[in-house]
Amino acid sequence: MDDTSVTESFIAELNVTQIMEMIPHRHPFLLIDKMRDIIPEESAVGIKNVTINEHFFEGHFPGNPIMPGVLIIEAMAQTAGVTVMVGQDDIQSDRMVYFMTVDSARFRKPVVPGDVVELHVKKVRSRGTVWKFKGEAIVDGVLKAEAVFSAMVA
Repeated sequence: MDDTSVTESFIAELNVTQIMEMIPHRHPFLLIDKMRDIIPEESAVGIKNVTINEHFFEGHFPGNPIMPGVLIIEAMAQTAGVTVMVGQDDIQSDRMVYFMTVDSARFRKPVVPGDVVELHVKKVRSRGTVWKFKGEAIVDGVLKAEAVFSAMVA
């Protein structure tokens, strides 16, 4: 991984090109722009730069643009997916990460254009191919949303 500092299972940063090598999401559904502070298969911080040009703002809501909560959770899940995949021996494989459950979702404050969302994810547990994570969406130190979710690597 070019331009990536790796020290004893710690990856300082991944850019969007490196992220796209690990998950299949593409525009307009790739919801993370970069990642940092990655401990493979354990925790990471995804970054989403929210702009007024996001396709979902056309209908959610005209005159009062708010990022849909379900897309915030999807961004958390994409961050967790990369966190799992970066720890795998064969990143280029045809493995996919599939959502299984979303629990304890809470939306505290709206995410709006101009926000830089930090998506903090931390593994709760893993058993075989099933992974459970807790995620928090934070903007300027303020908790905007949180959820516990699980996914399967297949």
